[in-house]
Amino acid sequence: LQLQASGGGLVQPGESLRLSCAFSGFNLDYYAIGWFRQAPGKEREWVSCISSSGDRTYYARSVKGRFTISRDNGKNTVYLEMNSLKPEDTAVYRCAATSAVVTSPWLASRPDEYDYWGQGTLVTVSS
Repeated sequence: LQLQASGGGLVQPGESLRLSCAFSGFNLDYYAIGWFRQAPGKEREWVSCISSSGDRTYYARSVKGRFTISRDNGKNTVYLEMNSLKPEDTAVYRCAATSAVVTSPWLASRPDEYDYWGQGTLVTVSS
């Protein structure tokens, strides 16, 4: 079972990036997918989650209205479109999969609900 995040890079404030999380070794249809991030010297922070069917999405307050999570189960990939990026969005972003039925932001935000984690991709927002 593998999850691989990609798409990070260096951008200026106000610009956009799209992160991808590619999955292999399991059927993505049965998993909700979350994104977490961790900035240098800070605690891990939940960012967003999408249900297994894609009909429910959840966002942290800090990114709501700027980030959009989506999934393409046919391509075994989940995306995180990040717009209007701010310096405080700078972090290593990781995707994770959970077999739990996610029905609330609170549940989506709990790292211990997630069964599998991928490696991170670094996003740096700086002028």
